[in-house]
Amino acid sequence: MKTYAKFLPAVLIGLLSGTASAALQFDQNVTPGVIFGSGNANGSFTVGTYNDGIGGAIELGLRAKLRHDATGQPQNIFNSNNDGTYSFDAGVAPTQAAPTAVWNFEWSINSDVLSDGNGPRALDAFTYWLSLDIDPSATVNYGIAFDPILGSNNPAGFWDHSFGTNLTTAATDSKANDVASYGDLVAMSNVVQNSWKAHWFFGPTFDPTVDGIYNIRLSAIGENGRDELAFTEIQVIVGAPSTGTPVPEPGTLALTSLGLMGAWFARRRRS
Repeated sequence: MKTYAKFLPAVLIGLLSGTASAALQFDQNVTPGVIFGSGNANGSFTVGTYNDGIGGAIELGLRAKLRHDATGQPQNIFNSNNDGTYSFDAGVAPTQAAPTAVWNFEWSINSDVLSDGNGPRALDAFTYWLSLDIDPSATVNYGIAFDPILGSNNPAGFWDHSFGTNLTTAATDSKANDVASYGDLVAMSNVVQNSWKAHWFFGPTFDPTVDGIYNIRLSAIGENGRDELAFTEIQVIVGAPSTGTPVPEPGTLALTSLGLMGAWFARRRRS
């Protein structure tokens, strides 16, 4: 069973008052569909949701995908094991150079899944946290974590995300041209999605030829900057590692992320 690395002293656990996430759902569609690029099918997402009880709800989705087949082309093949895990061969992707893996991961955030598209609760109502387990061993080590929407870690100052509302399709998504237009899209949209290759974010030690298990976790943080309202998490099983385990239920996963989230909140307070 994959174990979790200890991040911070227990005193930081108090920074989180708990989660209100529903149980993860496997092999789901996301709302309103996949809006990044043409030809990308919906489905096979591991989805976490949060309903505030007053007409608003958050939906977070993650999935892994066969990014490069034998001819180097992407396919709508997700290799889901129906339990939040996704299995792929180890190795450098055909027609690609190292360290490009055969697989990538795709994520979706909807900050107002119940909206009719008119005046939705926009993405900037919350903050978000993408945590990457960079350790291929049986230990979960979220060595890389950042805000994929509002974070400043992109050197260009903005991302090439696809933005929209619950009425958007792949043909009508919006992308930013500069920092200003990116900020406008974050403030006006309730849907954002992207598809990312692992080596872009897993750091210089990532080796696609090594058998291993990688967890990827996506969280939505409340307006107080502290409470994790919703999360989703997947495991990517590469090759034939010695140990693999389905993604645990929310109560277990909430405990494992407390130290990491505490560190994020401490940095936020100092900034």
